[in-house]
Amino acid sequence: MTRYSPLLRRTTILLTLLIFAASCCFASQIPKSVILFIGDGMGVGAITAARCAGPGPDGRLVMDGMPVTGFLLTHSANALVTDSAAAATAFATGVKTNNGMISMTPDGTRLRTILEVARELGKSTGVVTTDGLVAATPAAFYAHVHNRGQGDDIAAQVVPSRINVAFGGGRGSFVPKTETEGGRADGRDLLAEAQKRGYDVVGNAEKMHKSKSDRIIGLFADSSNPSLADMTAKAIAVLSRNPRGFFLMVEHSWPDKGGHGNNRDQVVKGVLELDAALRKALDFAESDGQTLIVVTADHDTGGLAVQNPDDKNPFLKPQWTGGGHTGNMVGLYAFGPGSGRFSGTHDNTDIPRIFADLWGSKLN
Repeated sequence: MTRYSPLLRRTTILLTLLIFAASCCFASQIPKSVILFIGDGMGVGAITAARCAGPGPDGRLVMDGMPVTGFLLTHSANALVTDSAAAATAFATGVKTNNGMISMTPDGTRLRTILEVARELGKSTGVVTTDGLVAATPAAFYAHVHNRGQGDDIAAQVVPSRINVAFGGGRGSFVPKTETEGGRADGRDLLAEAQKRGYDVVGNAEKMHKSKSDRIIGLFADSSNPSLADMTAKAIAVLSRNPRGFFLMVEHSWPDKGGHGNNRDQVVKGVLELDAALRKALDFAESDGQTLIVVTADHDTGGLAVQNPDDKNPFLKPQWTGGGHTGNMVGLYAFGPGSGRFSGTHDNTDIPRIFADLWGSKLN
């Protein structure tokens, strides 16, 4: 029998422990779940304005406390200044396309989305937005159309996508047109079809909270909207029942709408509401330990700069470069396993490619 010296035994044990520790460290960098927050039009100026008007210049937003930060390039395939459709396609598929297109290449080829990758891996999926459910940003994760204006075609792809949770507005794209209300010209009732496929369809905050289903479509009118924080918390509660994890996209549309209208208060409120929803997600991720959270924007809107306040603007004086999108870089924040991959300057197409790589999969 071979006799081992005490030193060799100790060395062997130490190496074994080091290998085990290294493997545990590597495993800890593989997220089971991913939550992507998108502030539509949320440029650095919008974040600065929300910080000044919210916690104050010396205060910090929730996103400010995330340990990994960077910047994101936003141009589309055919323009320095992207629209939301092309930007969301980059976030969803890892491929640049022309402005106006949804998860298709400029030549019309259908692209695989990170939501579809998650579904193939057995994970649950969801999108949450303060905008219409068929609007460009949420649509890019579950639908494929040549033009973002094809709302009825986008709506018809919600149920076939097998998405678990879909919260937003835009009921008219899902129900038949009537003499008194707008709706689908083809007469289809997509909500009835969804219910036949096992979805719980809800239309206000109370019904959303009471739903026990693992598959929910929530279409909310302005008068009955749950907050983005509440929608996010409910989506996480539903999706996290899956032991294999989930993918969730959360969007707030007001920074973009406020930027287009040079409305400081709407921009600030949108950023602060997204930040409140982020707090709900971080609370979950901190306890879960297996969830990666990334926060960014599809583009900057309005080119907002923060100036010294005056009598008419007690928090800050907004200075706008215009009412459209800009080609400025946007901020990037990350927390959780794999978050180190998001440090530095990235292209918007890198975001879903990193998600897929962390999951051992590939996109397009």
